[in-house]
Amino acid sequence: MAETQSPTGPLTALRLDDRLRDTKLFFTQAVRTFHATGSVVPSSRALADALAEYVRERPDPEQALRILEAGAGTGAITRGIAAAMGPKDTVDLVEANPRFAAHVEDLLGSDRELSAIADRATVHAMLVNDMGTDQTYDVIVSGLPFANFTAEQVGEILDHYFTVLRPGGTLSFYGYLYTKEIKAVIARREDYLRQARTSWLVQDWIDRYGIRSERVWANVPPAWVHHLRKPV
Repeated sequence: MAETQSPTGPLTALRLDDRLRDTKLFFTQAVRTFHATGSVVPSSRALADALAEYVRERPDPEQALRILEAGAGTGAITRGIAAAMGPKDTVDLVEANPRFAAHVEDLLGSDRELSAIADRATVHAMLVNDMGTDQTYDVIVSGLPFANFTAEQVGEILDHYFTVLRPGGTLSFYGYLYTKEIKAVIARREDYLRQARTSWLVQDWIDRYGIRSERVWANVPPAWVHHLRKPV
């Protein structure tokens, strides 16, 4: 399993202000709707870059990809996707939280990285399952906190992903390290059992379709990133 480290290099004052603004909004919404966010801080750039691996690496460098990001949040993972996109790629950014969706929409006009893809990105303020199945995608990047959902909900989401994913396309998602072990100690029995059933379901999908997994230590908390491929 590979391990991903955080990128180095100084941040400008403007970029730092942007990150602090994003973190403040994320924290405010996470406290109110933790079930839908799964963390109280945005994902790190290291995690975003790991999730965008199959946007960046493609068999045909000239291939135009159609990309779906589910759970765009405040745009932390979106920035990693944007940095990996080719000039002909397009992306649908789906976010059910209306505050987050409006924030990402604003970033497409103001953020240095995201404004570069503004003409090829569309924000959808809805649940990913409500997107329908008319469109198909080459790459899906999921930021949804599976550990916070029931196994039935996660099964429906994964089924939807593989319905709209083209044959040979890839799905990338993450889960925090040691979540199940921590909940075994501190969570109520029913919460632990719910999370365990979800974990077993996700592991079954990884066993069937997984092509690569990696640890990302440079995130709060550290995370596993899993890449799945839909059979041709």
